[in-house]
Amino acid sequence: MTAVATRAARPGESSATGGWHAISPLVTALLAAAGAFLVYRVFIRTGLGQTIDSAAMRGGDIHHPQVSEVLSRTLNATQFVILGIVCVIAAVVGILRRRVDLSIGVAVLVVAANVAAQQLKAHLDRPDLDGTAMSNSFPSGHTAAAASVAFVLVMAFPRALRGAMGLLGAAYVAVVAVATVWAEWHRPSDTIAALLIVLACGSLIMWVIRLRRSAGPRASITPARVATLPLALVGAICTAACVFGLAAVAMSERVMPDLVSGRFAFLTGVVAIMAATAGTFYFWVRLTAGDPLPEQGGKVR
Repeated sequence: MTAVATRAARPGESSATGGWHAISPLVTALLAAAGAFLVYRVFIRTGLGQTIDSAAMRGGDIHHPQVSEVLSRTLNATQFVILGIVCVIAAVVGILRRRVDLSIGVAVLVVAANVAAQQLKAHLDRPDLDGTAMSNSFPSGHTAAAASVAFVLVMAFPRALRGAMGLLGAAYVAVVAVATVWAEWHRPSDTIAALLIVLACGSLIMWVIRLRRSAGPRASITPARVATLPLALVGAICTAACVFGLAAVAMSERVMPDLVSGRFAFLTGVVAIMAATAGTFYFWVRLTAGDPLPEQGGKVR
């Protein structure tokens, strides 16, 4: 795992970036919350947004047996009992590392993210603008649960493992999110909003941790590129594909009927989910890599 270990900053880097280091989690939290609100306004409160979102969900008629089996197994494995066990393991790891603040943060992150997702789903209004008369499913509880658990594993494990945990967590969450759309439990916007909500909650917790340790010594840490570069590349490629796909689906719905198929709409939703997953994990890996820690025995933990 040395390939994904983080690098300590050179002398002078800490003072130059100290102000941004202190406020970057708060800025990330605000941007993530704004992003979730924007997704709600566009894909829940507008007719075209609802139509595109529903078309992506209905187009997920996959008959490939191996793909269906992977999606079904992953979705069935996302049970709250299993996720709770993983959270307990992450909290124990934090305690063993003598990081009580991380153990508390793990619990708060999971509770806050999942309570927020469930409360929003229960109280947000979804007007019937696309004629489907479907009840509100925004945001996705399954995606929020999976993402919160992946986030706490990245947060609680030592820095040398955080990059690898981030890549594995992003892959797992992407499959869970796509599976909920494939099963027609959720629309793509539900899963994207859930990811942003978890990022907002996690960033706020990381901000509090940094404030708590701001008076002590700090080593500025940057994540290894082997962890962040794949996330950045996947995010950029999928974002470009998503923009093209959304434009094509919107044109098909409003200007040129049958321009694209339902399968194309579903694949557009898939790349949108992958872009959101890569983006949220990219920022989370960077935030946790800069987690302020005291030095013990000349080594940064």
